[in-house]
Amino acid sequence: MASNRKLFTDQDFQEAMDRRTPIRVFQDDHIVDSGVVIIRFTGESIVTQAGVSDVTYHSRAGCEFFEMRKR
Repeated sequence: MASNRKLFTDQDFQEAMDRRTPIRVFQDDHIVDSGVVIIRFTGESIVTQAGVSDVTYHSRAGCEFFEMRKR
């Protein structure tokens, strides 16, 4: 079973990026991305990647980010 941890701070995003932990992205209470990894982040956006050419930019203020960990 997976455990979800909400990512808030720059340190949270940096840890998830360093470990290449899959994350889920929610926008307006809907999943817009799942199983992606963070490849870059700024104060305004989070950049995720699912495949070689599948890169997505998400608004940091408009989305919620959850790290998916296996228990």
